Amino acid sequence: MGRRPVVTDMRGRDAEARSTLATMHDVALLDLDGVVYVGEHAVPGAAEALTDARAAGMRLAFVTNNAGRPPEEVAAHLTALGIPAAPEEVVTSAQAGADLLAQALPPMTPVLAVGGSGVSLALSRAGLTPVRADDAAAGDVRAVLQGFGRDVAWTDLAAAALAVQQGATWILTNPDVTLPVPGGRAPGNGSLARAVEAAAGRVPDAIAGKPHPTLMRVSIDRADARTPLVVGDRLDTDIEGAVRTGIPSLLVLTGITDVATLLRAGAGERPDYIGADLAALNDEAVPTSGPAGPQHHGGRWERGSSCAWIEGDALRVSPEGDWRDTLACACAAAWAADSPLRVAEAADQMERARRHGVAGPRTVDP
Repeated sequence: MGRRPVVTDMRGRDAEARSTLATMHDVALLDLDGVVYVGEHAVPGAAEALTDARAAGMRLAFVTNNAGRPPEEVAAHLTALGIPAAPEEVVTSAQAGADLLAQALPPMTPVLAVGGSGVSLALSRAGLTPVRADDAAAGDVRAVLQGFGRDVAWTDLAAAALAVQQGATWILTNPDVTLPVPGGRAPGNGSLARAVEAAAGRVPDAIAGKPHPTLMRVSIDRADARTPLVVGDRLDTDIEGAVRTGIPSLLVLTGITDVATLLRAGAGERPDYIGADLAALNDEAVPTSGPAGPQHHGGRWERGSSCAWIEGDALRVSPEGDWRDTLACACAAAWAADSPLRVAEAADQMERARRHGVAGPRTVDP
């Protein structure tokens, strides 16, 4: 499968461009934090966009690295935000981690559960016996499943570190160092895992969540997806996970990743599609390579009235044209460069254009 970045555009310049992502893919594997909601609040326009995608025939799977909540709670939260969801449509990294352990351990094996209620429930449903830190001695458990929870305490981390030192298998649900919250970023499961790693003196035996393929594969199997599309806001988890699994991805700019970060994306974390928000699912997809994408002429990448080029060690973009065309050109230029570029000025220019609405309908700021 080709790894071609794509930018969404409403105008549709050829037959390929008239296809929308919602009609090209049967299932959207949607990240949650930074994509569908931030904290307790829906991303503006997310509910409407997902309703439109469903109306176009796309099915939804809500695939989250956050292991703290059980699927029922996540589904209830989504439904309260105006996005009807069933627990069966939710796949968490806790479920993926519990599946890994269930394949390696006998039924009812005691496993130390670190994280929110979603971790314990996933272990129980996988046929294992979850044990909390207050009830476990280091030698009583055969494995540790560590996931995020807002109430994770020092005692949980200490119990995990001691169990790991006693030889317990250590599975990390996800490696996210941060997670988006209103006003900025907060420590994620990866940050908490580093404390256990420092105390135990070793790294986890396996990681279930993105960017590792286990969660993606579990999600595809549960959704019975034939042509899945990963939708996320992070290059190092969502997009890299899609690349590792070999399926296309859409990056939305409502969470962690901004334009400058996107332009610096490494070869293993470049999205196939780019959109301002989830409305990109229903826009007309235009590739940034091939006959409908930016064309390389005389040292410039051009599409419509937009263009990007390299001047010395700096990326430059034209002030004209839709910012999405410009971003497509900028990605093509930056990702084709032989060495790292200075992209801050070009990124600021595109961010300003996006915030001033030079992007067509339904553009939402992160």
